[in-house]
Amino acid sequence: MDFNEFLGLSSKIKNIQLPAEESHLKMIPPSRKALLDVQMDAVHLAKKAGVLALFYPDENNQTKFVLILRKTYKGIHSAQVSFPGGKLEAQDISLKEAAIRETFEEVGVSKNSIEVLRALTQVYIPPSNFYVHPFMAITPETPFFKLQENEVEALIEVDLHHFLDDNIVTTKRVKASYNIDVEVPTFLLNNHIVWGATAMILSEIKDLLKELM
Repeated sequence: MDFNEFLGLSSKIKNIQLPAEESHLKMIPPSRKALLDVQMDAVHLAKKAGVLALFYPDENNQTKFVLILRKTYKGIHSAQVSFPGGKLEAQDISLKEAAIRETFEEVGVSKNSIEVLRALTQVYIPPSNFYVHPFMAITPETPFFKLQENEVEALIEVDLHHFLDDNIVTTKRVKASYNIDVEVPTFLLNNHIVWGATAMILSEIKDLLKELM
């Protein structure tokens, strides 16, 4: 999609009713569905984080958004695909500001160039006890990305047209927390398997955009 056309959807994106949990449920691993009611109690004590779904024009003015492949480390989210973002810090005045700050730190996009269109539906991540607040945003020019070497292994630039293709949704066996292999619904984006909370957020974005197009 031409980025000018995407910009034309901005006001509708800001005002449309979110599909919310209806979208999330499409990408929830079966084992998590049984825990949803229990998890709602845990949310009140969870750590908070903000992530950014950042849309931008490429060199041909086609609309893309960015994901990151995290470094391999001894932790729950090692080598997983996610949105840029991170936990709320003392200097952050809001979760939106945390998402913007972390996006600058992780992929180098200037904070002043980012316009947040709206907040999306929150997602709770049980293994790390984070309540994640996603935000949908745009930047008007092709970014010059600079990766945070100690946290980001690779940048994943996803073409919007590719993302909206229903054939990229499938199921795969992945190694989840506690080193357990499970079959989960996934997005296959640029040859990367995307699942869990990131896939749930992507599902809401996809349903939202499809309603507008």
